[in-house]
Amino acid sequence: MLKGFVIPRSPLGAAALTPPPPWHFAGDVLAVEYWSDPDLSADVLPEGIEPDAKTNGHSVAIFMDYQFTARNEEYLDPARYQSRGFLVLLDAVWQGASVAWCPYAYVDNDAALMRGWVCGYPEKLGSVHLTRAFAASAPLANNKRFAACISAHGQLLAQAHITLRERSENLAGLLDRPIVTRRYFPRFSAGGRETPAVDELVRSISENMVFTNIWIGEGALAFPETLGEELDILAPIKVGRGVRCSFSYSIEDCAILSDSTVLQRSLLLGVEK
Repeated sequence: MLKGFVIPRSPLGAAALTPPPPWHFAGDVLAVEYWSDPDLSADVLPEGIEPDAKTNGHSVAIFMDYQFTARNEEYLDPARYQSRGFLVLLDAVWQGASVAWCPYAYVDNDAALMRGWVCGYPEKLGSVHLTRAFAASAPLANNKRFAACISAHGQLLAQAHITLRERSENLAGLLDRPIVTRRYFPRFSAGGRETPAVDELVRSISENMVFTNIWIGEGALAFPETLGEELDILAPIKVGRGVRCSFSYSIEDCAILSDSTVLQRSLLLGVEK
C-alpha cells in the first residue's frame, strides 16, 4: 500500500513533498501596508468575498524568512524545510466579518509550494530575499533600514524598504485579520475542466500565534510591471507603515466557509447526462 499525505505517494511515505499536519512555523517578517486602486482590487476577489469599503483598498505586502516542522523534527532538515516567501493580503469582508484575502503568493521550494496549495494559497515559485537581523550586528533599532524583494522567471515583481522608528506591542491594522484562501483543483478530463474537483473558501485555524520584536516604521513599496504576471495591477497608489517582526504559529485544521464543489459536480453530471 502506498503511503504519504501528498504526492508522490510511496512505500514508506517518506518521499511525499510534505508530511501531514500539524504544521509549526517560525521566522521573520518584513511587511509594508499600502493602498491599491479599490476598483482593480475588487477584480481579484472570488464570489462570496467583498471589498472592505471602510479601508478602501488597504493591503499588506509580506516578505517572510521562516522554517517549518511537523511531527518528526523536520526543522533538522533545513535544506528541505527552510523557506522564504511573499504574499499580498487585501482587506475584505466575508458575510460581514473582516478578513484578509490572498490573491497572489510565492515561495522558493516545492515543499512550501505543496503546503500552500493544500491550504488554498495560490503559490508560485519565486526567489525571495530580505535583510536579516543578527544579535551581533544589524540589530533592530531606531533608524535601522531593511529591504526585501521578490523575483520570478528573471523579473523583479516587488521591492520594499522600511526604516524602523519605534517598538510596538501589537500589529493592529497590519496583520490582525484572519486569512481566507481558495482551495481550487481543476479536473483534467476534457468534459469537466469548467467544473473543478475541489472549490472551497477556507480559513486556516492558527494556534499559538506569537508576534515578537515588533518594530514599526516608514515603508516604501513598488510592484514593477512584468510579463506573465498580474501583481502590478495591485500596485500601491499610497504607502503607509512598514513593520519588521518575528513570528511563530501552528495549524492543524481549517474552517470551510463555503464549498462550491457539490454544485460543480451536479453541473458536471448534468453535462454528462
